[in-house]
Parts: sequence; structure tokens; C-alpha cells
Amino acid sequence: MFPGWPRRWRRVARWMLGLLALTATASGLVAAQASSPLVAAHRGGALLWPENSLTAFRNALALGADLLETDVHLTRDGEVVILHDPTLERTTTGAGRVSEASLADLAPLRLRARDGAATPDHIPTLSQVLDVLVPSRAQLLLEIKVGADRQRYPGIEEKVLALVRDHRLAARTVIMAFEGETVRRIRVLEPSMRTALLVGQSRVQREGVPAREAVRWTQEVGASHLGIDHRVLDPGVVEAARAAGIVLATWTVNDETDLRRAMAAPVDVVISDRPDLALRLRR
Repeated sequence: MFPGWPRRWRRVARWMLGLLALTATASGLVAAQASSPLVAAHRGGALLWPENSLTAFRNALALGADLLETDVHLTRDGEVVILHDPTLERTTTGAGRVSEASLADLAPLRLRARDGAATPDHIPTLSQVLDVLVPSRAQLLLEIKVGADRQRYPGIEEKVLALVRDHRLAARTVIMAFEGETVRRIRVLEPSMRTALLVGQSRVQREGVPAREAVRWTQEVGASHLGIDHRVLDPGVVEAARAAGIVLATWTVNDETDLRRAMAAPVDVVISDRPDLALRLRR
């Protein structure tokens, strides 16, 4: 570095560059803290556009969402597709189980708007959503679902990881699941991948324990993130997550009062069907 310069000048120059790098890093941390919490568009923004559609994901990125949140299932022929439910009736013009349909069977179907009307949008594949994400700076919260019989899709974790790697998005992806077994499989297959355990109000009530126990459950499966139902978010959860070094996200926060409460908690990520409202309140 700095060929031809006297040794003393080279030492001074290296010291100055180090100081500039340290200053830039500190500025970046301040900027990151100033924009907390991050806002994730739940299913792309399900109260704004057809949920889990390419239209929703593109519009959420245009709004400035920090993360896209979405869900994946596996077709009969082993294709990873974007859909929340294990069946087609609620959100598409089709019927039946996703696991019993091939990708070709899904191709003619259209996604439904919230009023039930068919839209021009098709059911996207995971690869298509990753293509949309690549040019942006946003991250991905990717939930691996189970089938209508509550059983895992054989090989879905390997397929998801392969697609994320092929798009060079591993560093920008957090893989989530309600099932601890799914989180553990991801960690075995890709130890460096960030993972999140999802905990709903129903589990906390069923276990009959304080909501802060969700942090312990997260640690038990080795996840780096906890995604908790906002209805059971309380100071105990926040305190326990901070003490454990767990990144804390809360879902699905759509009401202004609830959004303000989550942001004041504070959490690291707010997952909302109204990313427009969440971003406005954060600003």
C-alpha cells in the first residue's frame, strides 16, 4: 500500500484510513439504530395488495420496506411456491391441497383480492420472489410451512436453501417456522443461516407459562430470532430476548395503537400487513 512513500508517511496514512473506517462504522451503527425497528411487509402487505403476490412484493419494496415476509409450500412435483395456506380455496381461484397439485396445475390459477375477486396475479414460485428481491437492499423473512395434514414436506428445507444460495441471498435471509424441528433441520443443513422460531398466542396459552418462556424455546432450538405474536408481547419478553442476545420480531401488527406499542417496546422488527402505516409511524 502507498508504494514509494516513506515508511513514516505510510504508517500515518494507514492510521488515517483506519480512523476513517472506524468513523464510518460508527456512523452506520447510528443510522441503523435511528431506523429501528425494521419494518417487514407481511405477505408483501396483505391489507394493501393481493397477499403473497409479485405485485405486493414489488410495491412493498417501492414503499421502502426493510424486509419482505412470505410463506412457502411444496407442490406434488417438488416446486417451492409462495402461498400462506396449505390449500388453495381462500387466496386463489383453485381448490384442493397445494401438495396434490403440480406447478403446471397451479399455472392457470389467479390470486384473489381481499374481497374475493380474481386478480391478474399468479401464484409465484420462490425463485420468482427471490428474483424481485435481488436488486434491492431488503431482507427476507421466509416461513417454511407444513402441509394440510400438519406434516412437513420431505426435502423442502434443502430446496429452499438451494434457491436462496443460487440467488446469493443467504446473508439477507432469515428462515422461520413454528415447528422447532424445521428450525433444527435448517441449522444442521446450513449452520450459518439465521433462523427464527415463531410463537403464537395459542402456544403460550396452551403451555400456561409467561410469554418470556418463548425466549427459552428459541434458545432450545438454536434459533437466532424470535417471532412472537404481538398479543403476548410484554416487557418480560423484551427483557429476556435482550439478555439472551435474541433478535426480537413481532407479528402481525396492523393497528396504529399496536404498532406504536411494539415500536416503543422496543422490538427489532415489526411485521405488518400495513407496511405503509408502519413506515410512516417509524418516521
